[in-house]
Amino acid sequence: MKTGLITSDTYQNHNTGDGHPEKIDRVTVVIDNFKKLDNKNLVWKKPSKFDRSLLEITHNADYINFVEKSFPEKGLSFLDGDTIVSPGSKEATSDAVGSIITAIDGVQNNEFKNAFCAVRPPGHHAEKNKAMGFCIYNNVAVGANYLINKYKLNKVAIIDFDVHHGNGTQDIFYDNEKVLYISTHQYPFYPGSGTEQEKGVYKNIFNIPLPAGTTSEEYLSAYEYVLKKISEFKPEFILLSAGFDAHKDDPLAQFQLESKDFYEITKRTLELSKLYCDGKVVSILEGGYDLLALQESTEMHVKALLEFN
Repeated sequence: MKTGLITSDTYQNHNTGDGHPEKIDRVTVVIDNFKKLDNKNLVWKKPSKFDRSLLEITHNADYINFVEKSFPEKGLSFLDGDTIVSPGSKEATSDAVGSIITAIDGVQNNEFKNAFCAVRPPGHHAEKNKAMGFCIYNNVAVGANYLINKYKLNKVAIIDFDVHHGNGTQDIFYDNEKVLYISTHQYPFYPGSGTEQEKGVYKNIFNIPLPAGTTSEEYLSAYEYVLKKISEFKPEFILLSAGFDAHKDDPLAQFQLESKDFYEITKRTLELSKLYCDGKVVSILEGGYDLLALQESTEMHVKALLEFN
């Protein structure tokens, strides 16, 4: 089987301004690297258009209207202190959401076994009714709701290995027993949420806060708790909020992971996914702000996706 790679040129039009860490080059280095590797088992696809109702299941209507009116005709506009949009952000934001829909459809229709969405802006900090932390719409949350509504799944797991806690994803699914949200993250750290006490209404939130300086060995040991939780939940589909900012070279955090660790994280997850959901896994890019580390880490991540399908 193949691995889907979902991306679109529209990410280049999402301008966040000079010096902003969530910049255009982040996706460019990832995409250029996969073009160079030219793996015949990678199926390249563009994001599909989707119905606004999918956004409305995930975000409230007032917030969606606010976002749609926020895209400026020229220059930059701030949705919050560090979430910036430009005229081209509208299409990029839509394609980021559309990418996970396309990836899920591709897996469900046996077009490919699993998939990685290389898009921006990221999504996991976006809450039901607010933008935050470079995120506008919560891409992975829309994907989970799509699986529940379109494919009638009752158990969707989201694993978030971004170094920052996905407060938005937690907010959206806090009272949804069909979604298990698991996050490993640096704590205390931005955005301030993600304690072990935050468990969700149905004990469907599982946070693993780890201190600054966490090493590869310490992280991979902690990741066993993620896998144990997955085994208990027995999901029908796994979504990954794939942030690569836990890398030791990342300028925005203090974990000490190496590029090869993302191969190991992905491999362990995929091995387990075969037991419960026939290896159905879709991942989407979240953070990662050192360009070389991001290029290497995404290559390792997709290498595992290709090998374990």
